[in-house]
Amino acid sequence: ALGSRARCVVRLFPRGSSARPRPPWVAPSLAAVLVVTTAVDVVGNLLVVLSVLTNRRLRNAGNLFLVSLALADLVVAFYPYPLTLLAIFYDGWALGEAHCKASAFVMGLSVIGSVFNITAIAINRYCYICHSVAYHRICRHWHVPVYISLIWLLTLVALVPNFFVGSLEYDPRIYSCTFIQTASAQYTMAVVVIHFLLPIAVVIFCYLRIWVLVLQARRKAKSENKLCIRPSDVRSFLTMFVVFVIFAICWAPLNCIGLVVAINPEQMAPQIPEGLFVTSYFLAYFNSCLNAIIYGLLNQNFRREYKRILSSLWTPQRCFQEASKGSHTEGLQSQALPVVNALTPSRQRDSNLV
Repeated sequence: ALGSRARCVVRLFPRGSSARPRPPWVAPSLAAVLVVTTAVDVVGNLLVVLSVLTNRRLRNAGNLFLVSLALADLVVAFYPYPLTLLAIFYDGWALGEAHCKASAFVMGLSVIGSVFNITAIAINRYCYICHSVAYHRICRHWHVPVYISLIWLLTLVALVPNFFVGSLEYDPRIYSCTFIQTASAQYTMAVVVIHFLLPIAVVIFCYLRIWVLVLQARRKAKSENKLCIRPSDVRSFLTMFVVFVIFAICWAPLNCIGLVVAINPEQMAPQIPEGLFVTSYFLAYFNSCLNAIIYGLLNQNFRREYKRILSSLWTPQRCFQEASKGSHTEGLQSQALPVVNALTPSRQRDSNLV
């Protein structure tokens, strides 16, 4: 049995990887990072979901994108991360190839789903601020669930080629079943460009256009000597902008390595320092627990709702009383930018949309 398991582990090693012994502190350190990430991921993202679903002020069409993004972060905490912890404990993959493929698939589902949701949030903001007339036709309240369903459908379609390329395998360097960059140079290049660089370019374009309108509104407010910018509006926009920036920072190193490896997998892959590769992967893993923290730090409405939910764990009666009143918090008002305040009352009514 031990021999068959050893053969299974060896067979699952990706091309270009090594199984050299590492210092004894490496595995405990990686396990500690993963335990913290998983715990914060579960607690934080469940708070986000509960905040939106239980508070009538937060339960608007735009905030459904935040719920979708939170679910993308949650799925890895319930399946791939625990399996990775087991692999660290056993110093190898002991759960068979089926779990390996499934774990890698769920990991890809989370990553690509996060990218597509962040892109959708940026496009939603861009349309609302820069094309307000068309926005109210193409993004009604009942349209958002359709768009979210389309995001996850595209995510599933994007993962299908992995099964034909054979790029979902166990990598002993990170104790994880994941996308193997050396499986196909062309496919790795396509993944980095389509699943990272292109969405990042779209998000940057959208947010740059919004920033231009924000600055124009500021100058107009000063020239007309009247205040049309609320601090809460700017903070709400900055919240989601920071989410995007943190995501790009956490995933950029791994995607840069992917681009380098795609140039010539046989020559470039062995030259990537193992420490750099492992650090880039666990930095990317760590991103799944950060969004909920960012909401709490930068948005007082989510922060108040977090406190209400946590306090309700000890005083359930108070929770039901507050829920019946609908609470007094407001949703993320990131769409209510200075341009919105300077325009029409009808757009003011939609300012709580994400």
